[in-house]
Amino acid sequence: MHREEKTFRLRFSLEVSFPDDFDGEEDEFAWAREWEGRIKPELLKDVFESLRRHPAWNAHIRNRGISPADEIEIVVSRDFSGPQPFRIPS
Repeated sequence: MHREEKTFRLRFSLEVSFPDDFDGEEDEFAWAREWEGRIKPELLKDVFESLRRHPAWNAHIRNRGISPADEIEIVVSRDFSGPQPFRIPS
């Protein structure tokens, strides 16, 4: 079977700013917990909901051994190896 691939990356870099007199222990990384606990799960849910609107494509998460706190890979695939539906040219 012949296979082709293309990589597309959508990268998020999280940055927070604090006043100069901020002691790094004060917030106990509350911003990171907000990202991991609320924002990232909502974002992933929205991505998969969007992909489901394209039924010819399949999507799943692939684990390459990197912590999901650092990377989540979503594989979006389409199979052309089987019979294709008959289409009347327009």
